[in-house]
Amino acid sequence: MAPGPDDLAVEGAGAVDATVLDGQATGRHDQLTKSQAARRSRVIRAAIELAAEGGYEAVQMRDVAARGRVALGTIYRYFASKDHLLAAAQVEWVTDLERRVGQRPPRGDTTAERMVEILRRATRAMEREPALTAALVTAMSSPDPGVAECQREMGQVMGRIQANAFPEGFDADMQQRIVDAIEFIWFSSLLAWANGWVGIGDAGERLASAAHLLLDQYD
Repeated sequence: MAPGPDDLAVEGAGAVDATVLDGQATGRHDQLTKSQAARRSRVIRAAIELAAEGGYEAVQMRDVAARGRVALGTIYRYFASKDHLLAAAQVEWVTDLERRVGQRPPRGDTTAERMVEILRRATRAMEREPALTAALVTAMSSPDPGVAECQREMGQVMGRIQANAFPEGFDADMQQRIVDAIEFIWFSSLLAWANGWVGIGDAGERLASAAHLLLDQYD
């Protein structure tokens, strides 16, 4: 699913020099004031709503600004491109998943069973919003530097989520290697689904199979 042309020349992957607008577009939302954080959240929420309604192409920055009740230039104070904005939305989504997994830890007698439950919960949540999920996966495939930062942040959050599947005392280095492998398989499965190569159920089964292949040996 390749990104299409936008109604603004500044939209799309890596399309704007943020220094023109606000010194530097930043995803460091932990350093924002309360009002800035509120505006940033409204922008992300607007992008999520538009993507859920019409997919990647429906996320036009003018529409995001209108729905988020901010000036168009304000968006670029936080996000260097549409892909950066959607990638930040993905980080918000996975952070919410971390909260929900913390409230209801995965069940299972083995590490593999607990890991599969985590992955299936994530996949089910994405299946409920196919247009949004496809838009987020498309954005996360971008070479935009802002997206790369979001990818790193999302990887950290997913690592913490998947840590819930491992027993206390599990070798830390091996755990990280397994988490990294599953992360790559997860993303490639979602990319295959977003491009119509496999169904969402097939993507979930690939993840479950990978988890068992990697983890069954430890239980």
